[in-house]
Amino acid sequence: VDSKQAWIDLYTVTPGKVLMADRLDGQRLNDGRFFQVTPGKHELVVRFDFEVPGGGSDLFDGGTERLCYMIIKYDHFDAGQRYLLEARSMAFTPEARLFNAKREIVAEARQINCIP
Repeated sequence: VDSKQAWIDLYTVTPGKVLMADRLDGQRLNDGRFFQVTPGKHELVVRFDFEVPGGGSDLFDGGTERLCYMIIKYDHFDAGQRYLLEARSMAFTPEARLFNAKREIVAEARQINCIP
């Protein structure tokens, strides 16, 4: 971890699905596995792909993939600190939370755009 930057790890509670960094302050990122940010205020956009279970009784029946972009804004990133951005889905509804090193929630996704 660069001591002049804050490090943001990505983690999904929904197994086997994709959570990737997409944009930082409006700029598309080359590596979607993590964010590194300067201290202060930032807007993070993450892509979250997850499966919505089908309505049938068969375990392998008709799940639907859902692709969502979630925006998290936080004003107080600290240099040298590690943060964890955690995403999960509750059926059709995704959510994301940003935790600090003490595992306290410091921000939540305020805007969620899903396709379809």
